[in-house]
Amino acid sequence: MADVFMNTYHRLPVCFTRGEGVWLFDTEGKKYLDFSSGIAVNCLGHAYPPLVKAIAEQAARLNHVCNYYQSDVAAAFAEKLTAACAPAGMKRVFLANSGAEANEGAVKIARKYSLLKHGVNRHRIVTLRGSFHGRTITTLSATGQDVFHKDFGPFTEGFSYIPAGDIKALDKALDGDTVAGFLVEAIQGESGIRALETEYIAEAAKLCAGRDILLIFDEVQCGMGRTGSFLACEAYGIKPDVVTLAKGLAGGIPVGAVLAGEKAAEILQTGDHGSTFGGNPIAAAAGLVVLETVNRKPFLEEIARKGEKLQSIIRGWKHPKVKEVRGRGLMAAADIEDEAWPLLERAVTMAAGTRPGLLLLSAGKNTLRFLPPYIISDAELEQGLEILRGLLD
Repeated sequence: MADVFMNTYHRLPVCFTRGEGVWLFDTEGKKYLDFSSGIAVNCLGHAYPPLVKAIAEQAARLNHVCNYYQSDVAAAFAEKLTAACAPAGMKRVFLANSGAEANEGAVKIARKYSLLKHGVNRHRIVTLRGSFHGRTITTLSATGQDVFHKDFGPFTEGFSYIPAGDIKALDKALDGDTVAGFLVEAIQGESGIRALETEYIAEAAKLCAGRDILLIFDEVQCGMGRTGSFLACEAYGIKPDVVTLAKGLAGGIPVGAVLAGEKAAEILQTGDHGSTFGGNPIAAAAGLVVLETVNRKPFLEEIARKGEKLQSIIRGWKHPKVKEVRGRGLMAAADIEDEAWPLLERAVTMAAGTRPGLLLLSAGKNTLRFLPPYIISDAELEQGLEILRGLLD
């Protein structure tokens, strides 16, 4: 294992060389069933043939063009993505590289909108406790978890946090004289796959609309079909003012996107924002494949069905070490009696010969997180859960 990297990750003892479908293979040829998708990134699994073909063909044609110009593939991707998000009211898109970049763009849109409409001193962004919005200084400022803040202050001014689900706290925090935006994950991923109640989201939308505060949905992890609808906000019947996407948007190639609805679509003008690699042709080509594959009703229905099956199987065990199971679509979690990380280690180190390992995620001290590729079969889903049950036993 390379020892020249900075010590930023607690890595598990495995080094991969290739992948195929929902399987990964290490330097010793051992195989692992992937229930992580690279943290919701490899939504179509590994080496998905149409994705490989599109990336290779685009790399042979054009791999970068600066934003003085457009490329045909980036234009096609932007048009298709905006059309896919049109049911949520989206009109225009800015292409970036990551979820953090997308969320930074959303904050800039909210602050400029508020400045133009309401003047100075109305720039605060409200987020939720338990949220995660990125690791840049500004998106750390937006993240409502103290564990991520340690050692990195001072932070960008103008962010405040409130408890999730508390409508009275929401009403008080969304002050029309000082607040520009409410940034929210409909399903909080990093704090344990915690979906917000429909009533709470509806009240947030009502308060934001009435006070002219931009409602921003961070769908970096829960968007792109992960929960069984193309955007998570669709299941709530909500049309936000801004939506951010990344992770699975290009199936493993870095990309991010900020989409704006009618109210905010024209806010950013020439020189207001930029991204050197935003709209990269290779990422756009990959993104087109993901959109064409995922944004179909039968495909999304299968994601929802598989997610229900995953939760149903775990609940059916009635295992004494499993305390709660929750989630939507292929974005699920299980609270367990033991600490999660040692189980993740055992799931990897058990791989030997023809016996596969299992790639899982944690979300807090005692929570397992499941984000398998959308293409996982029922048999592979059952196989992975059987491995998990054996580990719990």
